[in-house]
Amino acid sequence: MPSPRMTEDEIWAFVRDAPTGILTTLRRDGVPIALPLWYACLDRRIYVRTRGRKLQRIKRDARASFLVESGTRWAELKAVHLTGTAEIVDLEPGLARQFEQEVDRKYGSLQATGTEMAPETAEYYAKVLNNVVRFTPDDRVLNWDNAKIAGEG
Repeated sequence: MPSPRMTEDEIWAFVRDAPTGILTTLRRDGVPIALPLWYACLDRRIYVRTRGRKLQRIKRDARASFLVESGTRWAELKAVHLTGTAEIVDLEPGLARQFEQEVDRKYGSLQATGTEMAPETAEYYAKVLNNVVRFTPDDRVLNWDNAKIAGEG
């Protein structure tokens, strides 16, 4: 029977291009909180601009996981689950440009503009979305691509 496992290159191409990722952080009591978000994958690390309590959770406990998945039918199911650590970072200018370019490549046509939302909302997001989290995976990578065993991959 063929293996549903992806190659290293397939894993990172899938992670790079998936539209949404799910970042899981840990509450103080150890309960995991999984939240979907937009992200950029640069040099096999995940970068997100974010806000809210996940920043407090990351400061308290850096352990995290990141999941990307796709598919509706069984034969289409495909996923990569990464474990690692998350940290709040200041991006040096070159990396900040790469991050912005990648976010624009993936989401430029999907982002709401200031004219599509109330001015107060646009101002709020401009202020709070200035934190960047970097997720660095460790060597534990779970992955599968059911198309490989369904004869479609």
